[in-house]
Amino acid sequence: MNTCLIVIDAQESFRQRPSWNEALAAPYLQHQNALIAGATARDMPIVRIFHTQAPQDTGNPFSPASGHVRPLTGLQDFAPAATFSKTRHSALVDTGLQVWLTQNHIGKLIVSGIRTEQCCETTTRHASDLGWAVDFVLDATLTFDMTRPDGQTLCTADIKMRTATVLQDRFARVCSVAQALDATS
Repeated sequence: MNTCLIVIDAQESFRQRPSWNEALAAPYLQHQNALIAGATARDMPIVRIFHTQAPQDTGNPFSPASGHVRPLTGLQDFAPAATFSKTRHSALVDTGLQVWLTQNHIGKLIVSGIRTEQCCETTTRHASDLGWAVDFVLDATLTFDMTRPDGQTLCTADIKMRTATVLQDRFARVCSVAQALDATS
């Protein structure tokens, strides 16, 4: 089965947000870079996804006009097999990714990137519903603390555990970098 690594929204735009946390980013980048290096060593196609949104001006870090819609500093450089921009949470909505995956006979996706519970989880659910097998590499995803409706903080560890729980054996195999890469050997 042909496998493809998807790197979702690993872009400088997030560093411009108040929620950005370098302490969380460092281990994420270590795992993301190991996944990229492993995919490259296996000649696995890697697809880069960027998130863009309105307004299209320099003050919006998710606008290409800002200069922040570019690879995250510290991310290992790689030559993407394809690059897509999205305006929705799922990388499969109105991007051309679905067509590209089908044309390239990809049967399995390895999902990684930013944010764990938003674009990574949504893309995983969507891909599973469309028939792709998915490995969700939890350590190669990044998210940030959120405020619950009751005003309390929902920490990143809890967000990631919730995502892993709802995806495992329903939409994906939640796994480590090594497990995802070993499954492609």
